[in-house]
Amino acid sequence: MEKAIVMYSTSWCPDCIRAEWVLKDKNCIYQKIDIELDEQAAQLVMKYANGKRVVPTLVITDGNGHEQILVNPKPQELISAIN
Repeated sequence: MEKAIVMYSTSWCPDCIRAEWVLKDKNCIYQKIDIELDEQAAQLVMKYANGKRVVPTLVITDGNGHEQILVNPKPQELISAIN
């Protein structure tokens, strides 16, 4: 079963660009939300990142509804999570 992936990012973040490249390389379908344009998304990121606006933050939900939160993951960590 395919995983649902939401990536919280900003337009200027090089780590976000790298994470997006990994997702595209692995042919993942994902939703991208710019936290500079969505204050609720920014608040959610801060919840996951101990009060900081750390991007990329990814929420990966499997077919059973279990969420995995990745805060600024290294490429290999992201690849492991989506496989």
